[in-house]
Amino acid sequence: MVSNNKAAKVIMNLVLILLSAMCVIPLLILLMSSITEEKTLIQYGYGLIPRKISFDAYTYIFRSGNTVLHSYLMTIIVTSVGTVTNLVITVMFAYALSRKQMWGRNVLAFYLFFTMIFNGGLVPTYIMWTQTFHIRDTIWALIVPGLLLSPFNVILTRTFITTNVPEEIIESARIDGAHEMKTLLFVVVPLSKPIIATIGLMSGLAYWNNWTNGLYYLVRRTDLFTIQTVLNTMLKNAEFLKSEAAQTGIVLEMEVPSSGIRMAIACVALIPILIIYPFIQKAFVRGIVIGGVKG
Repeated sequence: MVSNNKAAKVIMNLVLILLSAMCVIPLLILLMSSITEEKTLIQYGYGLIPRKISFDAYTYIFRSGNTVLHSYLMTIIVTSVGTVTNLVITVMFAYALSRKQMWGRNVLAFYLFFTMIFNGGLVPTYIMWTQTFHIRDTIWALIVPGLLLSPFNVILTRTFITTNVPEEIIESARIDGAHEMKTLLFVVVPLSKPIIATIGLMSGLAYWNNWTNGLYYLVRRTDLFTIQTVLNTMLKNAEFLKSEAAQTGIVLEMEVPSSGIRMAIACVALIPILIIYPFIQKAFVRGIVIGGVKG
């Protein structure tokens, strides 16, 4: 029995090492490729050890340092405001759906599920946001469309509240004179920290990685560009410059690292996520596991 347990532990450790390597190696390849010379990268491909180190990709990105720093600041502002607003709306919506005695609960649930199945499409959505709500060239264009509320997050939160917040505690709060908002703030929210951390991380990632809203809704206000929009613009400019130089025979002052810049852009965008994720990893995993159980 003891030998069987040791063998099982060895096998599990090997599996975990293999899975960890599958997660770490792509990140290392990404980093090494971003500091590899463009010609070497094209000739030999991607690898864990760069044959010839070059920081041209990062030089190209940070050449306009103020633009990158300003876009980072805008991304932090948009992500912070959007995530907090998303959490408030999601938790309130989920709490309302978890109350079986609430009038109109089924109508709200149907409306929520309906939006997961049907979508009006890009053109009607763009017309609605620009001509009805007039959010073009405003900061709200980066916060509201497509990101302010996720039906999936509402379902996760509702399931968590239903299965992990005892009804007896809520009833006790009502007997003590607490109204619904007070019950939500002082009873439900403290008991729902794992799922709140989970949807907060997913919402924050969605805001941080979003570049389509800036592409669609920001026309003149380039000062509102987030880091993803700026990096996407830089990538397009790099590809355009390289294409034009090849067609016209113009010699550029520095070689445009169109392949390496993709890797450098990914590294620049990943840094804040890699810093934040370890602090909320436990709550994230627990919230996903518990919130995903059908209640």
